[in-house]
Amino acid sequence: MELPDLTKTPKIDKVGVHERVNRFCKRSIKTSAKAHGLHLALSMIDLTTLEGKDTPQKVIQLCYKAQHLHDSMPDLPTVAAVCVYPTFVSIAKKELEGTGINVASVSTAFPSGQSTLKVKLSDTKFAIDEGADEVDMVISRGKFLTGEYNFVFDEIAAIKEACGKAHLKVILETGELDTLDNVRKASDIVMYAGADFIKTSTGKISPAATMPVSYVMLGAIKDYYKNTGIKIGMKPAGGISTAKQSLQYLVMLKETLGDEWLSKELFRFGASSLANDILMQLKKQERGVYQSLDYFSKDQPQEVQPTSSDNIESSTQEITPVPEEGSIEISAKPDW
Repeated sequence: MELPDLTKTPKIDKVGVHERVNRFCKRSIKTSAKAHGLHLALSMIDLTTLEGKDTPQKVIQLCYKAQHLHDSMPDLPTVAAVCVYPTFVSIAKKELEGTGINVASVSTAFPSGQSTLKVKLSDTKFAIDEGADEVDMVISRGKFLTGEYNFVFDEIAAIKEACGKAHLKVILETGELDTLDNVRKASDIVMYAGADFIKTSTGKISPAATMPVSYVMLGAIKDYYKNTGIKIGMKPAGGISTAKQSLQYLVMLKETLGDEWLSKELFRFGASSLANDILMQLKKQERGVYQSLDYFSKDQPQEVQPTSSDNIESSTQEITPVPEEGSIEISAKPDW
Protein backbone atom coordinates (compact mmCIF):
# COMPACT_ATOMS: atom_id res chain seq x y z
CA MET A 1 0.00 0.00 0.00
CA GLU A 2 1.25 3.46 -0.83
CA LEU A 3 -0.13 6.96 -0.82
CA PRO A 4 -1.76 7.76 -4.18
CA ASP A 5 -0.65 10.66 -6.33
CA LEU A 6 -3.02 13.29 -4.96
CA THR A 7 -2.27 15.66 -7.82
CA LYS A 8 -4.45 13.34 -9.92
CA THR A 9 -7.42 13.60 -7.54
CA PRO A 10 -10.20 15.22 -9.60
CA LYS A 11 -11.60 18.57 -8.58
CA ILE A 12 -15.26 18.59 -7.62
CA ASP A 13 -17.86 20.59 -9.52
CA LYS A 14 -19.93 21.76 -6.53
CA VAL A 15 -22.84 23.06 -8.57
CA GLY A 16 -22.90 19.89 -10.64
CA VAL A 17 -22.96 17.73 -7.51
CA HIS A 18 -25.98 19.56 -6.15
CA GLU A 19 -27.81 19.38 -9.47
CA ARG A 20 -27.22 15.63 -9.61
CA VAL A 21 -28.40 15.14 -6.03
CA ASN A 22 -31.53 17.14 -6.77
CA ARG A 23 -32.38 14.66 -9.51
CA PHE A 24 -31.96 11.72 -7.13
CA CYS A 25 -34.38 13.38 -4.76
CA LYS A 26 -37.04 13.69 -7.45
CA ARG A 27 -37.37 9.95 -7.89
CA SER A 28 -40.60 8.42 -6.61
CA ILE A 29 -40.75 4.77 -5.54
CA LYS A 30 -44.11 3.14 -4.98
CA THR A 31 -45.85 0.03 -3.68
CA SER A 32 -43.81 -3.18 -3.81
CA ALA A 33 -40.58 -1.43 -4.89
CA LYS A 34 -40.93 0.93 -1.92
CA ALA A 35 -41.56 -1.93 0.52
CA HIS A 36 -38.55 -3.82 -0.83
CA GLY A 37 -36.40 -0.71 -0.55
CA LEU A 38 -37.45 -0.15 3.07
CA HIS A 39 -36.70 -3.76 3.97
CA LEU A 40 -33.30 -3.38 2.32
CA ALA A 41 -32.61 -0.18 4.26
CA LEU A 42 -33.48 -1.93 7.54
CA SER A 43 -30.98 -4.68 6.77
CA MET A 44 -28.25 -2.06 6.24
CA ILE A 45 -28.59 -0.24 9.57
CA ASP A 46 -25.88 -0.23 12.21
CA LEU A 47 -27.86 0.22 15.43
CA THR A 48 -25.69 2.45 17.55
CA THR A 49 -25.28 3.69 21.08
CA LEU A 50 -22.22 5.85 21.71
CA GLU A 51 -22.96 7.97 24.77
CA GLY A 52 -21.17 8.64 28.01
CA LYS A 53 -24.23 7.35 29.89
CA ASP A 54 -24.25 3.96 28.15
CA THR A 55 -24.69 0.98 30.48
CA PRO A 56 -24.58 -2.80 30.01
CA GLN A 57 -28.37 -2.87 30.30
CA LYS A 58 -28.75 -0.34 27.49
CA VAL A 59 -26.46 -2.37 25.24
CA ILE A 60 -28.42 -5.56 26.02
CA GLN A 61 -31.66 -3.77 25.17
CA LEU A 62 -30.20 -2.49 21.89
CA CYS A 63 -29.07 -6.01 20.98
CA TYR A 64 -32.58 -7.30 21.64
CA LYS A 65 -34.02 -4.62 19.35
CA ALA A 66 -31.51 -5.57 16.67
CA GLN A 67 -33.00 -9.07 16.65
CA HIS A 68 -36.65 -8.05 17.20
CA LEU A 69 -37.31 -4.83 15.31
CA HIS A 70 -41.09 -5.28 15.57
CA ASP A 71 -42.41 -8.67 16.63
CA SER A 72 -45.80 -8.08 14.99
CA MET A 73 -44.00 -8.03 11.61
CA PRO A 74 -42.36 -11.46 11.34
CA ASP A 75 -40.89 -11.03 7.85
CA LEU A 76 -38.56 -8.19 8.80
CA PRO A 77 -34.81 -8.58 8.33
CA THR A 78 -32.39 -8.07 11.18
CA VAL A 79 -30.08 -5.06 11.13
CA ALA A 80 -26.49 -5.40 9.90
CA ALA A 81 -24.64 -4.62 13.13
CA VAL A 82 -24.73 -3.15 16.60
CA CYS A 83 -22.10 -0.46 17.20
CA VAL A 84 -20.83 0.28 20.73
CA TYR A 85 -17.78 1.48 22.62
CA PRO A 86 -14.97 -1.11 23.07
CA THR A 87 -15.87 -1.69 26.73
CA PHE A 88 -19.28 -3.05 25.70
CA VAL A 89 -18.16 -5.27 22.82
CA SER A 90 -18.05 -8.47 24.87
CA ILE A 91 -21.60 -7.87 26.13
CA ALA A 92 -22.92 -7.26 22.63
CA LYS A 93 -21.02 -10.28 21.31
CA LYS A 94 -22.66 -12.54 23.88
CA GLU A 95 -26.15 -11.16 23.23
CA LEU A 96 -25.85 -11.48 19.44
CA GLU A 97 -24.19 -14.89 19.31
CA GLY A 98 -25.59 -17.03 16.49
CA THR A 99 -27.78 -14.25 15.05
CA GLY A 100 -25.60 -13.25 12.09
CA ILE A 101 -25.59 -9.65 13.38
CA ASN A 102 -22.09 -8.20 13.58
CA VAL A 103 -20.63 -6.32 16.51
CA ALA A 104 -18.94 -3.06 15.56
CA SER A 105 -16.79 -0.96 17.84
CA VAL A 106 -15.49 2.58 17.54
CA SER A 107 -11.81 3.11 18.27
CA THR A 108 -8.83 5.45 17.83
CA ALA A 109 -9.94 7.97 20.47
CA PHE A 110 -13.41 8.34 18.92
CA PRO A 111 -14.82 10.88 18.16
CA SER A 112 -11.98 13.42 18.16
CA GLY A 113 -9.08 11.17 17.20
CA GLN A 114 -6.83 13.33 19.33
CA SER A 115 -4.43 10.81 20.76
CA THR A 116 -1.19 9.01 20.00
CA LEU A 117 -0.87 6.09 17.60
CA LYS A 118 0.10 3.90 20.56
CA VAL A 119 -3.18 4.67 22.31
CA LYS A 120 -5.17 4.23 19.09
CA LEU A 121 -3.59 0.85 18.41
CA SER A 122 -4.27 -0.25 21.98
CA ASP A 123 -7.88 0.92 21.66
CA THR A 124 -8.29 -1.07 18.45
CA LYS A 125 -6.60 -4.24 19.71
CA PHE A 126 -8.76 -4.20 22.84
CA ALA A 127 -11.93 -4.04 20.70
CA ILE A 128 -10.69 -6.92 18.51
CA ASP A 129 -9.73 -9.03 21.54
CA GLU A 130 -13.21 -8.46 22.98
CA GLY A 131 -14.73 -9.87 19.79
CA ALA A 132 -15.46 -6.95 17.46
CA ASP A 133 -16.26 -7.97 13.88
CA GLU A 134 -15.91 -4.41 12.62
CA VAL A 135 -13.97 -1.35 13.74
CA ASP A 136 -15.01 2.25 13.06
CA MET A 137 -11.97 4.53 13.34
CA VAL A 138 -11.63 8.28 12.86
CA ILE A 139 -8.96 9.99 10.81
CA SER A 140 -6.75 12.70 12.26
CA ARG A 141 -8.55 15.69 10.74
CA GLY A 142 -6.06 18.21 12.07
CA LYS A 143 -3.18 16.42 10.35
CA PHE A 144 -5.18 16.15 7.13
CA LEU A 145 -6.10 19.83 7.08
CA THR A 146 -2.46 20.84 7.58
CA GLY A 147 -1.41 18.70 4.62
CA GLU A 148 0.21 15.84 6.53
CA TYR A 149 -1.30 13.24 4.24
CA ASN A 150 1.42 10.64 4.80
CA PHE A 151 0.70 10.76 8.54
CA VAL A 152 -2.99 10.10 7.93
CA PHE A 153 -2.22 7.32 5.46
CA ASP A 154 0.30 5.57 7.70
CA GLU A 155 -1.99 5.76 10.73
CA ILE A 156 -4.87 4.12 8.85
CA ALA A 157 -2.56 1.41 7.49
CA ALA A 158 -1.35 0.64 11.02
CA ILE A 159 -4.90 0.39 12.36
CA LYS A 160 -5.88 -1.84 9.42
CA GLU A 161 -3.06 -4.21 10.29
CA ALA A 162 -4.19 -4.28 13.93
CA CYS A 163 -7.73 -5.18 12.83
CA GLY A 164 -6.67 -8.52 11.39
CA LYS A 165 -9.75 -10.13 9.82
CA ALA A 166 -12.14 -7.49 11.19
CA HIS A 167 -13.51 -4.99 8.69
CA LEU A 168 -12.27 -1.43 9.02
CA LYS A 169 -14.61 1.52 8.49
CA VAL A 170 -12.78 4.84 8.33
CA ILE A 171 -14.68 7.97 9.41
CA LEU A 172 -13.73 11.15 7.57
CA GLU A 173 -15.84 13.48 9.75
CA THR A 174 -16.77 15.40 6.63
CA GLY A 175 -18.35 18.25 8.61
CA GLU A 176 -14.81 19.26 9.60
CA LEU A 177 -13.21 18.91 6.18
CA ASP A 178 -14.77 22.16 4.89
CA THR A 179 -14.90 21.43 1.12
CA LEU A 180 -15.99 18.72 -1.28
CA ASP A 181 -12.48 18.70 -2.73
CA ASN A 182 -11.16 17.76 0.70
CA VAL A 183 -13.79 15.05 1.04
CA ARG A 184 -12.69 13.53 -2.26
CA LYS A 185 -9.00 13.74 -1.37
CA ALA A 186 -9.57 12.17 2.06
CA SER A 187 -11.65 9.39 0.48
CA ASP A 188 -8.78 8.52 -1.87
CA ILE A 189 -6.25 8.47 0.95
CA VAL A 190 -8.22 6.18 3.24
CA MET A 191 -9.15 3.70 0.49
CA TYR A 192 -5.56 3.30 -0.66
CA ALA A 193 -4.51 2.94 3.00
CA GLY A 194 -6.67 -0.17 3.35
CA ALA A 195 -10.17 0.88 4.45
CA ASP A 196 -12.95 -1.64 3.82
CA PHE A 197 -15.59 1.11 4.19
CA ILE A 198 -15.46 4.87 4.06
CA LYS A 199 -17.86 6.62 6.44
CA THR A 200 -19.03 10.22 6.50
CA SER A 201 -19.30 11.16 10.15
CA THR A 202 -19.21 10.32 13.84
CA GLY A 203 -22.72 11.72 14.29
CA LYS A 204 -21.33 13.98 17.01
CA ILE A 205 -21.05 17.21 15.00
CA SER A 206 -23.20 19.08 12.51
CA PRO A 207 -23.38 18.78 9.58
CA ALA A 208 -23.14 15.00 9.60
CA ALA A 209 -24.09 12.95 6.53
CA THR A 210 -25.43 14.91 3.58
CA MET A 211 -26.28 13.68 0.10
CA PRO A 212 -23.77 15.95 -1.72
CA VAL A 213 -20.93 14.70 0.49
CA SER A 214 -22.07 11.09 0.14
CA TYR A 215 -22.30 11.44 -3.65
CA VAL A 216 -18.69 12.65 -3.79
CA MET A 217 -17.60 9.67 -1.69
CA LEU A 218 -19.52 7.25 -3.90
CA GLY A 219 -17.77 8.77 -6.90
CA ALA A 220 -14.41 8.14 -5.23
CA ILE A 221 -15.40 4.51 -4.62
CA LYS A 222 -16.40 4.15 -8.27
CA ASP A 223 -13.04 5.46 -9.49
CA TYR A 224 -11.13 3.30 -6.99
CA TYR A 225 -12.97 0.19 -8.17
CA LYS A 226 -12.26 1.10 -11.79
CA ASN A 227 -8.54 1.49 -11.04
CA THR A 228 -8.03 -1.49 -8.69
CA GLY A 229 -10.96 -3.90 -9.07
CA ILE A 230 -11.52 -3.69 -5.30
CA LYS A 231 -14.99 -2.90 -3.96
CA ILE A 232 -15.10 -0.49 -1.03
CA GLY A 233 -18.19 -0.04 1.13
CA MET A 234 -19.88 3.23 2.07
CA LYS A 235 -21.56 4.31 5.30
CA PRO A 236 -23.35 7.65 5.64
CA ALA A 237 -23.86 8.31 9.34
CA GLY A 238 -25.72 10.90 11.36
CA GLY A 239 -28.76 12.95 10.40
CA ILE A 240 -30.52 10.25 8.35
CA SER A 241 -33.73 9.78 10.30
CA THR A 242 -36.59 9.20 7.83
CA ALA A 243 -37.60 6.39 5.51
CA LYS A 244 -37.83 8.88 2.64
CA GLN A 245 -34.19 9.86 3.13
CA SER A 246 -33.09 6.22 3.19
CA LEU A 247 -34.78 5.61 -0.18
CA GLN A 248 -33.14 8.70 -1.64
CA TYR A 249 -29.74 7.36 -0.56
CA LEU A 250 -30.50 3.95 -2.07
CA VAL A 251 -31.51 5.55 -5.39
CA MET A 252 -28.25 7.51 -5.38
CA LEU A 253 -26.29 4.35 -4.54
CA LYS A 254 -27.92 2.31 -7.30
CA GLU A 255 -27.51 4.96 -9.98
CA THR A 256 -23.89 5.69 -9.02
CA LEU A 257 -22.44 2.26 -8.24
CA GLY A 258 -25.05 -0.22 -9.47
CA ASP A 259 -26.91 -3.16 -7.99
CA GLU A 260 -23.76 -4.85 -6.66
CA TRP A 261 -23.54 -2.27 -3.88
CA LEU A 262 -27.17 -2.77 -2.79
CA SER A 263 -26.24 -5.04 0.12
CA LYS A 264 -25.21 -4.72 3.75
CA GLU A 265 -21.77 -6.01 2.79
CA LEU A 266 -21.12 -2.79 0.86
CA PHE A 267 -23.51 -0.18 2.24
CA ARG A 268 -24.61 0.77 5.75
CA PHE A 269 -26.68 3.46 7.44
CA GLY A 270 -25.23 4.77 10.69
CA ALA A 271 -28.59 6.06 11.92
CA SER A 272 -30.34 4.15 14.68
CA SER A 273 -33.42 6.38 14.83
CA LEU A 274 -34.02 5.58 11.16
CA ALA A 275 -35.25 2.10 12.07
CA ASN A 276 -38.39 3.32 13.82
CA ASP A 277 -39.42 5.59 10.96
CA ILE A 278 -39.00 2.78 8.45
CA LEU A 279 -41.08 0.48 10.67
CA MET A 280 -43.80 3.13 10.86
CA GLN A 281 -43.86 3.43 7.06
CA LEU A 282 -44.08 -0.35 6.63
CA LYS A 283 -46.93 -0.49 9.14
CA LYS A 284 -48.70 2.26 7.23
CA GLN A 285 -48.37 0.29 4.01
CA GLU A 286 -49.78 -2.77 5.77
CA ARG A 287 -52.69 -1.09 7.59
CA GLY A 288 -53.24 2.16 5.73
CA VAL A 289 -52.69 4.24 8.88
CA TYR A 290 -49.70 5.15 11.01
CA GLN A 291 -49.19 3.21 14.23
CA SER A 292 -48.67 5.17 17.45
CA LEU A 293 -45.08 5.90 18.46
CA ASP A 294 -45.87 4.11 21.70
CA TYR A 295 -45.51 0.83 19.80
CA PHE A 296 -41.88 1.51 18.97
CA SER A 297 -38.86 1.57 21.24
CA LYS A 298 -37.73 5.01 22.40
CA ASP A 299 -34.29 4.15 23.74
CA GLN A 300 -32.31 5.32 20.72
CA PRO A 301 -29.57 7.95 21.22
CA GLN A 302 -30.15 11.44 19.91
CA GLU A 303 -28.46 12.10 16.59
CA VAL A 304 -27.12 15.30 15.16
CA GLN A 305 -29.54 16.51 12.49
CA PRO A 306 -28.38 18.39 9.40
CA THR A 307 -28.63 22.16 9.70
CA SER A 308 -28.87 24.75 7.00
CA SER A 309 -25.57 26.27 6.03
CA ASP A 310 -24.20 28.82 3.62
CA ASN A 311 -21.48 26.30 2.72
CA ILE A 312 -22.53 24.61 -0.52
CA GLU A 313 -20.59 21.46 0.38
CA SER A 314 -22.57 20.73 3.53
CA SER A 315 -25.93 22.37 2.92
CA THR A 316 -28.98 20.28 2.13
CA GLN A 317 -31.23 23.33 2.09
CA GLU A 318 -31.43 23.59 -1.71
CA ILE A 319 -32.18 19.92 -2.34
CA THR A 320 -35.64 19.43 -3.78
CA PRO A 321 -37.77 17.23 -1.53
CA VAL A 322 -39.26 14.00 -2.87
CA PRO A 323 -42.74 14.71 -4.27
CA GLU A 324 -45.77 13.08 -2.78
CA GLU A 325 -46.47 9.58 -4.02
CA GLY A 326 -48.13 9.48 -7.38
CA SER A 327 -46.80 12.76 -8.71
CA ILE A 328 -43.67 11.56 -10.49
CA GLU A 329 -42.77 8.11 -11.75
CA ILE A 330 -39.23 6.93 -11.20
CA SER A 331 -37.35 7.03 -14.49
CA ALA A 332 -35.38 3.88 -13.87
CA LYS A 333 -37.25 1.59 -11.51
CA PRO A 334 -34.91 -0.20 -9.07
CA ASP A 335 -34.67 -3.99 -9.29
CA TRP A 336 -35.29 -4.28 -5.55
